[in-house]
Amino acid sequence: MPSIDVSRPRFRLSDEHLIVLSELGAGRQPAEEFAAARKEVEDSGLVTADGRLAHALLPLVQTFLSPGVIISLEAGSRQGMLRHGVFIGDEHVVAHEAWPGETEEEYSLVEPKTLIWKLASMVNLRQTPAARQTALTTVETTVSGIEDALASLKATAGPGRTADDERAAVRQALAAGGTLGEPALSLLAEMVTELRCSWRMTSAWQGRQDGQDGVEGRGLAVWDCGPLGYWLRELPEEPLPAEQLTPASPFRLVRTDAKAIWTLITDLLPDADEVRAARAR
Repeated sequence: MPSIDVSRPRFRLSDEHLIVLSELGAGRQPAEEFAAARKEVEDSGLVTADGRLAHALLPLVQTFLSPGVIISLEAGSRQGMLRHGVFIGDEHVVAHEAWPGETEEEYSLVEPKTLIWKLASMVNLRQTPAARQTALTTVETTVSGIEDALASLKATAGPGRTADDERAAVRQALAAGGTLGEPALSLLAEMVTELRCSWRMTSAWQGRQDGQDGVEGRGLAVWDCGPLGYWLRELPEEPLPAEQLTPASPFRLVRTDAKAIWTLITDLLPDADEVRAARAR
């Protein structure tokens, strides 16, 4: 069920709830397929019987309907994929964060000056002075090699299996690709086994593309390898050109740190000139 915490304010909403609220906020009636979701938002007090939104919802819905910048975050771990993000409007910033196994996400208003802190929190960015140093600072293989290694890890993980079992299975999958020799092979096998989370963050706004009005954006992707620290995925480059990606595409990870990632997250946001140009269009 949707719910509200008026003290912050923040909301728990599913995609269906948000569609209903957006349709009503735009002065339209939601389709019949969303009748159950509409009843739930009415029962929770977020919407009146005649379709008026609760006052606390207005900043969220208005920003969702007309964002100037959209930031998307995909975070994958052993629990699966979670999708978070931020909508930046003229007056408000709204963040949404998913929870493993739940259909509802938490939506909350963010003070614009704290946006970078919020984004860093979403990826659990931490200083890692104790991260173990590695002889190699760059590791490169192929997209298919990484996919095979991750599939092997998933197939091996489970009750009774140890970290050594997982590492051996991952190493075998990487070796089968024939693109890695030592010491890169052992290092990447350990990185995959220690992988806490891999995430990609992208930003998008109205701009110019190939001389025409379109969508501009930037992105970055990072591996959080726990005791082995942070690794920036340089290839495939973000924003990910999915139509150009093949199993043989190069996959490159480069050692980095929290300070560098903080700067990269900051650089995702459009500058003042880009914002002014977007608003003019």
